Amino acid sequence: MGKKDTGKQISSDSSSESPAGMKRREFLKRSAWLGAGALAANAWAALPPEAWAKLTPEQKKLSHESPFEIKNRLIDLAEKTCREKAAKKQACRFINAGRGNPDFLNTTARQAFSELTRFAAQAAGDETKAPDLGMRVETKGMAAKLKKYLDQHGQGAGAEFLKKAVDFTENQLGLNADEAAFELVDAVQGDFYPDPPRILPVTEKIVNKYLSRVLFAGNPPKGEFSLFATEGATAAMIYVFKSLRINKVLRPGDHIAIFTPIFSPYLEIPELKEYNLISIYVEGDEDQGWQLPESEVKKLEDPGVKALFLVNPTNPTSRALNKSTVERIAKLVRQKKQDLVIINDTVYATFVNEFHTLAEEIPQNTIGVYSYSKYFGVTGWRLGVVSIYQECVVDRIIQKLPAKDKKELARRYSITSTDPDKIRFMDRLEQDSRDVALAHTGGLSGPQQAIMCLFSLFELMDKEFAYKKTIMDILKKRWHALYQALELPEPKSDNLTRYYALVDLKRMANKRHGKAFSEYLAEQWPLDFLIRLAKIHSTVCLPGEGFAGPKWSLRVALANVKSADCARVGKNIVAVMDDYYKKWQKKG
Repeated sequence: MGKKDTGKQISSDSSSESPAGMKRREFLKRSAWLGAGALAANAWAALPPEAWAKLTPEQKKLSHESPFEIKNRLIDLAEKTCREKAAKKQACRFINAGRGNPDFLNTTARQAFSELTRFAAQAAGDETKAPDLGMRVETKGMAAKLKKYLDQHGQGAGAEFLKKAVDFTENQLGLNADEAAFELVDAVQGDFYPDPPRILPVTEKIVNKYLSRVLFAGNPPKGEFSLFATEGATAAMIYVFKSLRINKVLRPGDHIAIFTPIFSPYLEIPELKEYNLISIYVEGDEDQGWQLPESEVKKLEDPGVKALFLVNPTNPTSRALNKSTVERIAKLVRQKKQDLVIINDTVYATFVNEFHTLAEEIPQNTIGVYSYSKYFGVTGWRLGVVSIYQECVVDRIIQKLPAKDKKELARRYSITSTDPDKIRFMDRLEQDSRDVALAHTGGLSGPQQAIMCLFSLFELMDKEFAYKKTIMDILKKRWHALYQALELPEPKSDNLTRYYALVDLKRMANKRHGKAFSEYLAEQWPLDFLIRLAKIHSTVCLPGEGFAGPKWSLRVALANVKSADCARVGKNIVAVMDDYYKKWQKKG
């Protein structure tokens, strides 16, 4: 198993029930429910043996279950409480603040998709007189046909947007209107394998324009970015990990740096047997707005560190890296780590006013991962994309591989090319996603690419950022309601997404009831706070430790909880905290 390189050893004695004295495999298994693999194991190590010994058999059993089962158990507890109160004619409100799925979504692009689907079916039917049967349409004249249909049959905001979008692709983006209209129509039909499989050509141009706006404020680095449309950022992440391993860029035992706190799969995947990577945590400083101190940036100088994984803006701390932090990392890479591979997840970039990405400074080192899911409310559509610069460090690393490795890789890719050594990493990525043999059927489905285009065009055409401002205003109100209820200062900054809030319970305890109480709280079973929150107040949150956050913290997902419920979440957290305090006072 891969692990955090802390220099600390875990005893191989599996007979003891103390966390400090159990076999590593069992230790990780017990800590897995926290959602952070080796890092969560450190939390168990911090729990005093006497505290572990006091846990009930049921509590110890919980440590064998997956984090998903734990989350479900919290939901069950919360819902059970509401059912019991309802039976007694008592009021109860179940609040699931553990989900990252937003409750807001874009309607206009969806309406346009519906209009496009209706037109595509009619256009196919016009090619034959047979009932229930259509034929694949032709490119020539498609833009005019679509406009005519929308003028005669289009309805509402979707039709109006679609008409303007066709003109926008031609007049503002310089694309051939017929080719753009045909690709949208053919894609929404889903009647043909995506060709090329990596991403459709017009889609790639439109999505690149969109990414230029949201990631680079319309001023991208000189050069071109190639894109691979994927089934959400989840698939993008898995494909990148997999292809880096297959192409021997990352090998078992290699060191990787992970900017923490972070979305938990970036902590867990390196530990899998097929990767077996050693993780070095580059830790954001809570006192510095979760930016990286110089001492943490210097960890990247380690010659053994082959890659850096980061989510920017962060999940769960809701912070984007500031310009100075990005420039310091980029400077180090240019001067000392030219072969460092960076996987930069930018899913939340659209939620901040000020955003800076490493791809601005060192695009050749940065593999970008982006998803439409949160901003447009399309988690169920699974819309993601990988972005790779024309001069990619991975291509250079592959070319420098030993002859034996290059020969092995040439055999792998020889079924797709007569010159496999020259296949770019971007194309290897797509081919590896389908184990090469099925590379010709790779790529995101046509209808998914069509709506991805529509969302991209919607944002590009929204010159005043009206949609973005509306969403940010919603999140600001929820953020304010939560912190007001928590009776904590409300963090304010242009680099805040406010999509999540990471509440440091130990700091809150210290501020509310003093240092002695906060130290007492830190010695308790971490999950107990979340269980009480669910069982007594029917409120579900996730452990911050599961994201490599502070050991006593929890994550509140604001994107799925209305302002009034955000206030309730805050009040419920305070109530649980105060209950702990009363219990401590009685012991005192």
